[in-house]
Amino acid sequence: MAEHPPQKRLFIALMGLTCLLIVGGIYLLWWVPTTGLANIHPSLPRVVGIVLGGLSLLALLGTAVLVLTTALGKDMYFTRFLRGVVIKFLLPVIELLGRAFGISTDTIRQSFIAMNNSLVLSQRYKVKPDRILILLPHCLQLFDCEIKVTGDINKCIRCGRCDIKGLAELAEKYRIDISVATGGTLARKVIIEKRPKLVVAVACERDLTSGIKDCYPLPVIGVLNDRPFGPCFNTSVDIAKIDESLKVIMG
Repeated sequence: MAEHPPQKRLFIALMGLTCLLIVGGIYLLWWVPTTGLANIHPSLPRVVGIVLGGLSLLALLGTAVLVLTTALGKDMYFTRFLRGVVIKFLLPVIELLGRAFGISTDTIRQSFIAMNNSLVLSQRYKVKPDRILILLPHCLQLFDCEIKVTGDINKCIRCGRCDIKGLAELAEKYRIDISVATGGTLARKVIIEKRPKLVVAVACERDLTSGIKDCYPLPVIGVLNDRPFGPCFNTSVDIAKIDESLKVIMG
């Protein structure tokens, strides 16, 4: 994992470049058949040009709104809808574009998660503690711990050898639901059962990105875990970051 915290500006820059490429593609869709359209009707190229120009304007305005929302930390128009467009449609294109420039997928996903968090927090949600869910990966627990907390974190004896103790105490402090999942399938099952209004999830870049996509439109705040021993083994997390996010969410 990167030594520096993920920056939103990388994803924003790639998103802007993707938008320009889309606009360029739209222009080509108009320019290529222009001659043929004119043969059908003299006004047809103009009509098609207006429609495609409108689509280009919408793409540019949408990108501008997302950039302003991220920069100002304030909800702008259609932020929730535009977050869905980024998650469902632009993210795969941006990942391909980033790889073409030699940028690793994990780096792009880190930036995406940071931007997603800004967009979610810009909505100024004021969620009651009993409607929030903290979702954790099982790798936060020590591999050799004999007491498995998957499914019931209250089994933890609070020995303090891993971050489960601090996270369980944080959940108790705010009276928030907290669960440990062994994978995406169990995580989705927990979310369906508990029906939260907002999720604070801890995971790696891949699982967080996948979880944010699967949960939309449910808002998810993603917190990357630290992996000093490699992926999925004795990981840790900055509990203070989770605490800070919870304070903002609960107002």
